[in-house]
Amino acid sequence: MICKKALLLIKHFEGLELVPYQDSVGIWTIGYGATYGLDRKRVTKDHPVLSEEQADSLLLRDIDRFEHAVNRLVTVPIGNDQRGALISFAFNLGAGALQSATLLRRINNFEWEDVPNQFGRWVYAGGRKLPGLIRRRAAEAELWGQDI
Repeated sequence: MICKKALLLIKHFEGLELVPYQDSVGIWTIGYGATYGLDRKRVTKDHPVLSEEQADSLLLRDIDRFEHAVNRLVTVPIGNDQRGALISFAFNLGAGALQSATLLRRINNFEWEDVPNQFGRWVYAGGRKLPGLIRRRAAEAELWGQDI
């Protein structure tokens, strides 16, 4: 189960939009960054408006998927806050990004002194460095550091 601090971090940085919108790289999204609706179909501009309860259900469904990915990919013991930071990272960028990231290799090799720097490398979207991603990665790195 994701820690409350990580859940709040995700909610804060994703923001809540009950109507479909295009994210910073043009992907149709709804709720707290969901790209698939409750019906498991891709969100489009014609997606129905959500209630806040539906948005929370979508968020928890998506978090569960990324939590499973983190549990599968991380092969060393980590704390709840560290797990939460990685779930937020994967939620934002995808499990494939985490799987291929030097960040994961550093963690699994117990090279934790470099982990905060590795979070900070993932601040680009559409080839642009985004202030929101800089803030999010810093918050994830801070959350990671709370378990050390």
